[in-house]
Amino acid sequence: MKSNIFILFPAFTSTSFARTLYESYTFDPLEHLAGIAPYFEPQDPPRNPSPPQGCNVTQAAYLVRHAAINANDFDYEEYLEPFIQKHQNHSNVNWVIVPELAFLRDWMPPQLTEQELVTRTGRLQSAQLGVTISYKYPNLRLPQRVWTSTAERTVKSAEGLIRGLELDDNQIDMVQVYEGKQAGANTLTPYSSCPAYSSSAGSKQSSQYQSLYSAPIISRLNALAPDFNFTADDIFAMQELCGYETVIRGSSPFCSLDLFSPDEWLSFEYANDIMYHYNTGYGNPISGVIGFPWLNATLNLLTSTTPANSQDLYISFTHRELPPTVLVAMGLFNNIQFSPGSDINATMPLDQINYNRAWVSSYVLPFLSNIAIEKMDCSQNYYVKSQLANNGSSSATDGSTFYRVMVNDAPQTLPDCHDGPAESCSASGLQSYLAGRAAMFEGFSERCNVSYSNSTDNLGQWNDGWKEVV
Repeated sequence: MKSNIFILFPAFTSTSFARTLYESYTFDPLEHLAGIAPYFEPQDPPRNPSPPQGCNVTQAAYLVRHAAINANDFDYEEYLEPFIQKHQNHSNVNWVIVPELAFLRDWMPPQLTEQELVTRTGRLQSAQLGVTISYKYPNLRLPQRVWTSTAERTVKSAEGLIRGLELDDNQIDMVQVYEGKQAGANTLTPYSSCPAYSSSAGSKQSSQYQSLYSAPIISRLNALAPDFNFTADDIFAMQELCGYETVIRGSSPFCSLDLFSPDEWLSFEYANDIMYHYNTGYGNPISGVIGFPWLNATLNLLTSTTPANSQDLYISFTHRELPPTVLVAMGLFNNIQFSPGSDINATMPLDQINYNRAWVSSYVLPFLSNIAIEKMDCSQNYYVKSQLANNGSSSATDGSTFYRVMVNDAPQTLPDCHDGPAESCSASGLQSYLAGRAAMFEGFSERCNVSYSNSTDNLGQWNDGWKEVV
């Protein structure tokens, strides 16, 4: 006997269904501003930041970029100041007839007479990061020292974090580390002492894509306000002001999605991604060489049974150039990780966006971006516990020690070392991993073409050789 079964669906029209889907879409420009994005935690990938079940963090080392500043010197001189001057010289433009630009009639630029200053937002977020770290590791001792390079923005950021960490004043010492051009690898700014590194690397490639994506925006805005004569640099300045003005004033009219669409913000982000790819990313053959000394020193510290300065937490502050080079040294956020042998530069085309790329600077390099390496005791993890029982052992030195990397509180899987709980790296696997990275990136002095005397290939961090620089 044949049975007829009817399934009733809600009476959606195609139009209402499409509208429902569209209305669920949200976009925040502040999460797509590359190196000037206010600190956020994108959870890329969206994994649980808590330690794997049955694992406890016993030590951790952090590398932190300085907090939000009012403007980078280059950005100010190249984009912001010219746009601000141009705006002030075009007081005759009738902005009020253009809804998305009407704010420019009364807009006053933020105070940028002196650049590179940590903003109130930056100081607050530094302190918040300190509080977050203290809550994240309740069983770890507060650090005796926090290290920082000597620039005011890194020092102020370190001071903010220390305030967030401390229960009482003056518990934690701050050690300032020399930022010289002849320090070899023994510094928190090794790119400055690497002659093979050029701070302008990536500008040419980024400018090529910048000209491409800004062309239709220029046409649109010039049609609305022809007397201003918008240029590619103006567009870039306005999008940068979204980030800088937000961390100075708390918000910015330049962030409006009526002014720039989500796709136009993604284009701005990609132009920056191209620059960072060739400047401190996989497109620069010296990147991993610059980042390896910190990785090597940190892993040696966390695997040592007798570190020079025994702390549970090791935290250092640096500038935006170092964290991405460390990620390259680690092999993380690599566009061709799962297809080795490909041309890495081909993954960052200059005529269209690679939306599937792993290298997204907003995710790895916002203000206050941080890389953490955690040492974990996983003796209570069910799988590890059973393995130890089968081997007749139970101590951490017998195979229950594992390591994992966090970037802005998102767990990352190290290439070629993911044999532990939640793809963490075993102590034995870590040695092989580090040897492999050393084979690719060690030899700082030679590969940086160092010609000055007394260079070193090693970072002497956390030992008594690093004294405070006043």
